[in-house]
Amino acid sequence: MPKAKWNLNTIYISERLQESLRPISRCALTTVVAPMGYGKTTAVEWFLAERARAEQISVIRISVYSANLAIFWRSVQDAFARAGFDLLRDYDCPSDAAGGGLLIEDLCHALAGERACYIFLDDFHLLTSRRAAWFLCALAARLPANVHLILASRDVFLSAAAIVRLGAKVYQIGVEQLRLNHTELAVYISRCGTELSDEQIESLLYYSEGWFSAVYLNLRMFSEHGVLADRSSDISSIFTAAMIDPLPEKQREFLAVMGLADEFTVEMAQDIMQTGDAAELLAALTGQNAFVRRLPDGVTYRFHHMMKECALRVFLTLPQERRNDCRRRFGAWYEQHRQYLHAMQAYYQSGDYHALLRVVQQDAGILLSSLDPKNVLDFLDKCPEDTLKAHPAALLVLMRSMFNWRNIPRMLTLRQLLLTAIDEDPQRSAEERGNLLGECDLIMSFLCYNDISAMSRLHRSASAQMSRPAVSIRSSGGWTFGSPSVLMMFYRAPGELESELAEMDECMPHYYKITGSHGQGAETIMHAEAAFMQGRFTDAHIALERAYAQIEGNGQENMALCCDFLARRLSLFTDIGQRARFEKRREQLLAHHNVSWLNLWNAAAAYHHALLGSLDRIPEAYRRHRLFTVRTLAPGKPMIEMIENQVYLAQGEYAHVIGRSEGLLAQCEAMHYALVALHIRIQTAAAYEMLGKHGEARALLERALADAEPDGFALPFAENFRYLEPLLTERLQGGLTGRIVRLGGLAGQRRAAAERPAVLAALTERECAIVGLMTQRLSNREIAEKLFLSEGSVRQYINQIYAKLRIEGEPRAKRKRLLALLEGTD
Repeated sequence: MPKAKWNLNTIYISERLQESLRPISRCALTTVVAPMGYGKTTAVEWFLAERARAEQISVIRISVYSANLAIFWRSVQDAFARAGFDLLRDYDCPSDAAGGGLLIEDLCHALAGERACYIFLDDFHLLTSRRAAWFLCALAARLPANVHLILASRDVFLSAAAIVRLGAKVYQIGVEQLRLNHTELAVYISRCGTELSDEQIESLLYYSEGWFSAVYLNLRMFSEHGVLADRSSDISSIFTAAMIDPLPEKQREFLAVMGLADEFTVEMAQDIMQTGDAAELLAALTGQNAFVRRLPDGVTYRFHHMMKECALRVFLTLPQERRNDCRRRFGAWYEQHRQYLHAMQAYYQSGDYHALLRVVQQDAGILLSSLDPKNVLDFLDKCPEDTLKAHPAALLVLMRSMFNWRNIPRMLTLRQLLLTAIDEDPQRSAEERGNLLGECDLIMSFLCYNDISAMSRLHRSASAQMSRPAVSIRSSGGWTFGSPSVLMMFYRAPGELESELAEMDECMPHYYKITGSHGQGAETIMHAEAAFMQGRFTDAHIALERAYAQIEGNGQENMALCCDFLARRLSLFTDIGQRARFEKRREQLLAHHNVSWLNLWNAAAAYHHALLGSLDRIPEAYRRHRLFTVRTLAPGKPMIEMIENQVYLAQGEYAHVIGRSEGLLAQCEAMHYALVALHIRIQTAAAYEMLGKHGEARALLERALADAEPDGFALPFAENFRYLEPLLTERLQGGLTGRIVRLGGLAGQRRAAAERPAVLAALTERECAIVGLMTQRLSNREIAEKLFLSEGSVRQYINQIYAKLRIEGEPRAKRKRLLALLEGTD
C-alpha cells in the first residue's frame, strides 16, 4: 500500500468561516480576537487574497512586535510606504489627542477614493498602550467608506462603550467563528493527505477544542510517529517535539537564533548566522513549516509567536558565549541599519556595554527618550563605571535624558562621572576635552532655565571651549517649549527688562554656535515683544521684520510662529501686513504634519480671537477647553493656561477666571514668569470688574500697574481695556495710565470700525453689551442679572447710551427708536 502523501501546510478556510469573513468589506473596523494559534492571521490573509482576486485593492499590513511605541511607529511608517502611501514618512508618532486628531484627518484625506483599502494590524495585543486603542476607535469612526481597518488580537481591547459608540461600523469575529467543528476537522484532515478514524477525529476534536495549531501539531506528530499526542502533553512540548526536535542540527540552530528577530531578510540571516545558504534553509523551512512565513513583500520573513517562544527555549540551551556572540551580531546589524532601539537591546542582552553606549551616542537621545526611564537606570546600575567613563559623549546624552525625565540627582551623578573621566585621561586632545566640558556646561544650563544671566555664563563658557555642535540637542526641535512668546519665558521681575534684553543679545550667538542655530531669532523676537509691550509699535514692527528675516529658510518654524503671535497682537493696534491669513497659515502648517507647530498656531489664534470677541473662530481645543488633550511641556504650560484664561474672559466665564487665578499665579511665581503673572492679574481684575466687584478689581489693577510701571508695560492693560475702562479712566490720566487709556481707546476704535455697527461707534464696550441685551427685549432687571450690575447702574448706562446716540422722548419710545436705529429704519 503506497504511503500517504502529506500536505500539512495546506490552507483550509471552512465555508462557515468564509461567510463570517465577508462582512469585513462592509465595516470600518473588524476585530478578530482569539488566543494564539487559532488561525487569525491566516483567515484575514485568505480574505484579503480573495478580495484582491475580485477587485483592485490596497493592503497595508502592519505587524506589532513589542509595546514600544517608537518601534511600532517605525513599522507603521514602513508599512504605509510599502503600500505606496508616503504621508507618514515625516510624521512623528502622535503623543496626545490633538496629534492623534491631526493624523486621523490626514489619513482620511490620503486614503479616501474609489479603490478599497484594507489596513491589517496583526498581534495588536502586544501594543499595550491604551492610547493606541483609543486612536484606532477614533480613526474607525472617521474612516471614508472605502477604507477598512482589521485588528487581530489575543485579547479583547474594545470596551462596551466603544462598541456602542461605533455601532454598525464595528464587526467582531471570535473563537466560535475560527475553531473547527467535527465536520470541518474531518475535511481538513482529508486535505492534509491522511485519514483518521471517527474515534481518532472525535478524540482530536475533544483534545484540541477545534484549535487549529493544536490540530496541526497533532497531525505533524502523527505524520512523524504514527500516533496523536498524549492528552497530558502541553502545547509547547508538542510544538518542540513536532516542529523543532526532528530537524537537522543546522536548521534547528537557525530557528533558535533567527527566532530572536521580529522580521528578517535572507541578507540579515546570512550576516547573523554567518552562512551562505540562508536562502536554501528558509526555502526548506517554509516548505514544511506553517509557522515560518514569507511576507507578501517577497523578501521579509517572520516566525509565528508560538515558534518564536519555543525557538527561544532552544536558544537558551546554547552555550553562553555562543548566545552572546549571536546577540552581538544582531546588535551590529541593527546599528548598521540605524535601528537603534533594537541595537541597544541586543547589545544589552549580550553584555556588550561598550557597544551599547556607542549606540546611545549615535542616537543622541532621540529614540532613547521612548524607553521606560527605569530600564535606562537599570542599565546604568549594572554598567561598570570604567565602561561609562570610556564613553564621555554617551554620558552627555544620558545627562540630557535624565534632565528630560526630571531625574536631576542622577544627572548630577553622571556629570561628576564625566568630569572624572576627562581628568583621568591625559591622552585626550585639548580639542575633544573642550568639546566635552563645553557641552557639559550647555546641558547644565538647562537647570538655570529662564535665568538669562546664569544661562549666559554657561553658554559663553561652552562656546569658548567647543569646536563642534552639541551631540545632545537637535536644532530642529522646539525652542520655546510650546510657548508662543519669548519674552514671557525670560522676563523674571519688574525693572529687569533692559538687563535681560542685553543678556539675551550676549547669550544667544554663543548658543547658536554650539547648537546648529537652534532657536534662531529668539533675541530679536524678544526685543520686538518688549517694544510692543511698551506701545512702541514702529520699533516693534521693525524688530519683528528682522526676526522674520533671520528665521527665513532655516527650518525654525516654531520661532516663525512666535513672530506670527506678535504680528497678530500688533495688528489690533496698528496697520501691519500679515504674512498669511489664519486659515492659510494653518494649511501651510498641515503640510508639515507637525502637531507642536499646530499647537502654537492654535494658541496664537485663540488669543487673537478672544481679544476680538470672535468666539466662534477660537480653535476648538481652547473654545471647548479641551487642552487636556494637548501635550504641553511644563515650561510652556503657564503661557497656554494664560491664553485659555483670556478665552474664558471673552466667553463671559468671569467667576471661572477668578477661580483659576490663584493656582496660575502660584505656577508663575515658582517659574519666575513675571509677565505671565501680570497678564493673569489683569484678566482677574477684569473678571472682578465685570461681576461688579469693583473693590477687588481695583486692588488687583493697582498691583498690576505697580508691576508694569518700572518697564512701562502698557499693552497687557490696553488689550483688556474693554473690561477695565471704568477703573482706568477714574485714575489720573498721566504716565503709564494715560498711555494705557490712549492705546486702549485706539484698539477699541479699530475694533469698533471693523466689527461694530457704525451707529454704535461712540459707545463703550460695556454700553454695547447692554445694547445687545436690549435688542433681545430684556428688562432692566434681567440685564442687571446678566451683567451682575444693580438696576440703578443699568438705568445710568442706558441714559448714557441714549444721550450719546441723541435719542430723546419717553422710555418706551426711546427703546423703540434704538431698535429702529440698529435695523437701519430710522
